[in-house]
Amino acid sequence: MRYRKLGSSDLEVSEIALGSWLTYSGGIGFEQTRACTDAAFEAGINFFDTANVYGRGAAEEAWGEILSSRPRDSYVLATKVWGQMSDDKADRGLSAAQIAKQIDASLARLKTDHVDLYQCHRFDPDVPIEETVEALQQVVAAGKARYLGFSEWTTEQIQAAIDIGGPDLFVSSQPQYSMLWQAPEVEIFPLCEANGISQIVWSPLAQGLLTGKYHPGQAPPPDSRAAHSEMGASIQLVMNDTTLEAVDRLRPIADEAGLSMAELALAWVLRRPELASAIVGASRPEQVYANAKASGIELTPDTLEAIDEAVGDAPVKEPTLAPAARPGVIHR
Repeated sequence: MRYRKLGSSDLEVSEIALGSWLTYSGGIGFEQTRACTDAAFEAGINFFDTANVYGRGAAEEAWGEILSSRPRDSYVLATKVWGQMSDDKADRGLSAAQIAKQIDASLARLKTDHVDLYQCHRFDPDVPIEETVEALQQVVAAGKARYLGFSEWTTEQIQAAIDIGGPDLFVSSQPQYSMLWQAPEVEIFPLCEANGISQIVWSPLAQGLLTGKYHPGQAPPPDSRAAHSEMGASIQLVMNDTTLEAVDRLRPIADEAGLSMAELALAWVLRRPELASAIVGASRPEQVYANAKASGIELTPDTLEAIDEAVGDAPVKEPTLAPAARPGVIHR
């Protein structure tokens, strides 16, 4: 496993990170979660990413139980704030009150006195950006988080926060990024690089499409994410004949390079120096080990050119906002 510096921080994070979005929030059982987490440590993964809203605290609670038995300095722990945490629709967002409330609740569930990275899960257009920035800075000043980040913010939103908090405010950005979703390269990557902000990308395997388990015109395998009644809804948004045919064209490229489809996809995102880490999910330990193998793989220019030709017009390349990021009003 190779490690990279996270933005302007002093954190060294593994090139592959373990995430907990659709798995440890209730998608799999506790013992499977423990087995995957143990496998991550064995594979050299030291970076674990979760959020308060994953299972409304369930993912944090699971890792709080599992990680608390390990030395706190043996892993880098990241969580997020923004999502709705109860049936009360007001129990969400990035107000000062919510941030103060949610960081304490997250720390209690995670059984730790601090997280290494505290991220805004999305932008909150209903709260003045000054209030959000000040509240986040107070979290750091109180020692409850070492560093700050954000996920799926627009360049306008990022710049507005930097204008208030300075270029050292954030150390990480967490966008969706893969062979099939390349939009962040256009605007997000350059702005962040100019301000010492690393990318921690989610869905580098395009929610499993780039593992090669799905085929055009065929029903998804019964044990796959797309076949799962709860997990399958989001993947259906990106699963179509155009993307599946592009993935089929990648198979011989992976074979020629002597790589699995997952290794090819993860090595492709890690080719960018702007990245610190790629977040993967896993429901079985063997998936953790397989994904970890991608660290350190360097694709040849010929392989990269072949990938570009194979994906063709399939990727989203223009700056496009994820649904949750679309509200763009910045109260100043």
